[in-house]
Amino acid sequence: MNGREQAVKDNIGLVHACAVRFRGKGIEYDDLYQAGCVGLIKAVDGFDPSLGYRFSTYAVPVIMGEIKRIFRDSGSVKVSRTLRELSLKIGKVSDEFIKTNGREPTVSEIAQCLGSSEETVAEAIGANTPPISLTAVDENGQAETDIPVPSHDGKIIEIMSLHTELNKLHPSDRKLIELRFFRHMTQTAAARQLGMTQVQVSRREKKILDSLREKL
Repeated sequence: MNGREQAVKDNIGLVHACAVRFRGKGIEYDDLYQAGCVGLIKAVDGFDPSLGYRFSTYAVPVIMGEIKRIFRDSGSVKVSRTLRELSLKIGKVSDEFIKTNGREPTVSEIAQCLGSSEETVAEAIGANTPPISLTAVDENGQAETDIPVPSHDGKIIEIMSLHTELNKLHPSDRKLIELRFFRHMTQTAAARQLGMTQVQVSRREKKILDSLREKL
């Protein structure tokens, strides 16, 4: 298995987490999932770790964009003229911001420049599929490299990222986290379930949490 295939396998949980949000909206789940997989592959191919973003921050908008595309293609979702116009303004503001500050703007900074809300800006970014590429432009007017846009819904992405990392844990470690933080068991009660001592649970729990913090 090459690096690209491994990256897709490791992050397939992001596709499920995105697709499930559209379940029951008129498109079969299998179709949502397949579109999400296309988005994940695009994200794997386009992600640049040197920019300092977590992969999930870049991948989720790309996956969501591919899923929303099938709704638009089927006529299930209409993008308003206002959002289309706002997306054009976002592109111009982003280019100016990059030229002035030497870095890409966050959604919050774009919203401040436009005098709009973060939610509205994020909706406009998400409505333009494929996802808006806040890019620098070279002297020939050609777009350079895609710059990932920080998600407007950080909480959702954090949950998706956590879900993905939990799925990578050894089954016994995942069970420990489930008992402690999803079933709210004490360390002593969890130890009985796992056939461990309370001290062992405490030490293992700390090690797992430290590892998750580093990855998230």
